[in-house]
Order: sequence, then structure tokens, then C-alpha cells
Amino acid sequence: MVAAIVLLAEAVGIVLINWFFGHAVHRQNMSLGGVDSDTMSNTTYAMGGVFGFYLAVCGVVLLLAGVRDRAPGRFGRIVLITCAVTHGVLGALTVGLVGWVAFAFMMVVLALIVLVLLMYAPRLPAEPADGEPVEAPPGNGTPPEPAAA
Repeated sequence: MVAAIVLLAEAVGIVLINWFFGHAVHRQNMSLGGVDSDTMSNTTYAMGGVFGFYLAVCGVVLLLAGVRDRAPGRFGRIVLITCAVTHGVLGALTVGLVGWVAFAFMMVVLALIVLVLLMYAPRLPAEPADGEPVEAPPGNGTPPEPAAA
């Protein structure tokens, strides 16, 4: 549940930050490399919306896994794995660009996602208790004879 709340809050934060950056670029009325400021501000708005939606979907997948107390399905696991990889890459980039506090935040979110993925990992069959009969593997326990050439 904590991971879901953090990702949903991060989604809102990403949308607000990109809205602020898009608004600032639009108000400057300058071009960068010949690109119009309206184009830059609109793509910043779009990027913030798409990335915020992606993080919100990841948060909803985590929320559903927590409420149901079972592993997410194949699509949910894929979404969470891509979200973990994204946070790892962005964490590496934020060290130089933003600082260690942002890096620490990204690594905490990464750790929460990986924790959820590992908590709901498929389990191996349980070991038989003492005294229970154990089925013998097929064959007599000797390695097979090599085939004649």
C-alpha cells in the first residue's frame, strides 16, 4: 500500500512539475534550436500527462495487489518491472542533475517496487515434512548410459 501511495503521489508531482515547466517555457516566448516555444510547451504538457498516467497505472497495479493480497497478473508484473527499471535509470541520472536527495527518493521507490515484486513471487513447492513418504524420481538413480555411436 505504501508503494502505491508513493507512486500515486509521484504521478501527481510529475504532472505538476511538467505543467510548471511548460508554463515557464510558454511565457518566455523564446525558441531553442529553431523550435517554437508553443511546440516545446505543448510537448512538455503531453510528456507530463503521459508519464503521470504511466505512474498512476503503476500505482493502481500496486494498490490492487495490496488490496487483493495476491500477485499482479502478467500485465501488472510487466508494468511494475518497467517502472522499476525506469526508476533505476532516472535515479542514476538524477545524481548529477538534481542531487543526492532526489537519487535517494528514486532508490526508495525502486526498492518498494522490487519489494512488492519479490513478496508476490511464485513460490516453490513446499518440502515434505519429516515422516511423509517422498516419491522417488523416475529411474533407478543412475545416470543413463551414453548412446553408442
